[in-house]
Amino acid sequence: MRREVDITIAEAGRDQGKVFHLTEMPALQAEKWAMRALFALAQSGVEVSPDLLSGGMASIAVLGVQALLNTKFSDAEPLLDEMLDCVQIKEAVATRKLFPGDVEEVRTYLTLRREVLKLHVGFSSAGAQSK
Repeated sequence: MRREVDITIAEAGRDQGKVFHLTEMPALQAEKWAMRALFALAQSGVEVSPDLLSGGMASIAVLGVQALLNTKFSDAEPLLDEMLDCVQIKEAVATRKLFPGDVEEVRTYLTLRREVLKLHVGFSSAGAQSK
C-alpha cells in the first residue's frame, strides 16, 4: 500500500489553510524518477558516487532537491512536474487533481515538492545530510 499524507499550508499568504493530499508514486515509477534525476545531476557536473546511484529517492534526499538547480531546466522540468502528479487538493466537496491556479504562492510549490520527497524516502533531507 502506498503511503499518503495530508499537508496543510501554515505560512501566511494566499495558500494559507489549503490542504493538499500527497500519494507516494508506485515503486517502479519512483525508481525511474530517481534514476533520471541522478543521471541529470551527473551530466550537469554534480558528483554522484556509485553508492548514490543505488540509493534511488533517498540519494536525491541526500543531495537535496536544490541540487536539481544545477541541471538544465529542460532536464529538471519533467522531474519537477512529475512530483506534482503526487499532489491533489482537498476541498470541502472532493479531493481532486491540481489545476493551474490552485496554488497561488511559489513557496507552496517548494513546500509540496519537499513533502513529496519526504513521503518517498520516509525522512527529511536535512536528517539524511547529517548522517
